[in-house]
Amino acid sequence: MRQKIFRLFADLRFSIFTLLLISGCSIIGTVIEQDQSIETYKLNYPLTNPVFGFLSWDRILYFGLDHVYKTWWFLFLIFLFGCSLVLCSFLQQLPSLKIARRCQFFRTNRAFYKLNNYTILTTPSFSKILAGIKLEDYSIFQQKNIVYSYKGLIGRIAPIVVHFSMILVLVGTIVSSLFGFKAQEIVPKTENFHIQNILSNGRLTVIPQNSARVNDFWITYTKNKTISQFYSDISILNTNGNEIKRKTISVNYPLVDKGVYYYQTDWNLIGLRFKTTANQIIEYPLVNVFPNQEKIWLTWISNNQLTQNGIILLIDNLEGYCSIYSDTGQFLGNMELNETVNFNQNLTLLEILSSTGLQIKIDPGIPLIYLGFFFLMISTLMSYITYSQVWVFQKDQQLFIGGNTNRALFDFELEFLKLVKNY
Repeated sequence: MRQKIFRLFADLRFSIFTLLLISGCSIIGTVIEQDQSIETYKLNYPLTNPVFGFLSWDRILYFGLDHVYKTWWFLFLIFLFGCSLVLCSFLQQLPSLKIARRCQFFRTNRAFYKLNNYTILTTPSFSKILAGIKLEDYSIFQQKNIVYSYKGLIGRIAPIVVHFSMILVLVGTIVSSLFGFKAQEIVPKTENFHIQNILSNGRLTVIPQNSARVNDFWITYTKNKTISQFYSDISILNTNGNEIKRKTISVNYPLVDKGVYYYQTDWNLIGLRFKTTANQIIEYPLVNVFPNQEKIWLTWISNNQLTQNGIILLIDNLEGYCSIYSDTGQFLGNMELNETVNFNQNLTLLEILSSTGLQIKIDPGIPLIYLGFFFLMISTLMSYITYSQVWVFQKDQQLFIGGNTNRALFDFELEFLKLVKNY
């Protein structure tokens, strides 16, 4: 009974069926937005008008379609597929490799008639035939007048390596799903922060209690005034607030500390800092005009607290200046850092207050996934190696010679004809 169950799991049809189920679930996880708020699903998948007639937000939440890759049934499918690969490797691939390594002697001439490539030599030189086979890099095994030879055995290992690589990818996926997390933090320049805004995390994730500080943030621009790169100078702090690691990160160049990755992802402007003639520091908050489209911020400075007259300051970059408009929308000029404008009282622009957007994540399964794909590429190269076999049987004055291969049939035929023709 146990062998029948194992054989069922190791069956190719079961593996393909499980893989199709995983693919279907992955498609669902791609079509339906993952790890969003309940309000997002209520808006996009209403009860009154379900998508496709049945897909509403309550069913999405009930079946866990809002976090497909972390549900128990998706992990169970991956586990089944992994078990199928393991059992197939031990019950089919390894025995097949073991058989391929054995000496499969043909002790009668009838076995040669079943081969696609065979011939009978009437005046042969047995030693020359063996020498020719040896020149073609075959491994030769001989028992008196019987010879068996093969080459390219490493090509038979390729399916086992494929299974091993896929198991590594599956294990890495499960590890990432259970122990990984992703957070997004918007941190003003010079401020300390902890990991708080968790976007997604696994069931067994332990959120690190690291603290860090954004020392500085700046943007470089091209000659065409387009953004070239974002930079954030970040320090990792210990429990006493002392710096233990520091790095300037940019897009695609994160800071890595104890497996925690700090990526540069976004930026924002939060205010303008001025100095008055009385050496007072005043800050005016900036408001994003189009939060989901363009990055344009503005603030309002009134003449006094009793009137609505004033000026509008507009800014869309970090190049060190902002534009001034009247309350009727008339352009009055630009104001640069350390420049003073005479408006009710002298105001000197000291600083443009900015914040950086950081994505913080731990993905412990990534090394296993990369290693799995590495072995998958190796197995692809190994699969191009042809596994060929040649048998020789001498009876009286006749010498039967035949061969077989698993791929590159035409090349093997040429090699076989060359061997027979020369010897």
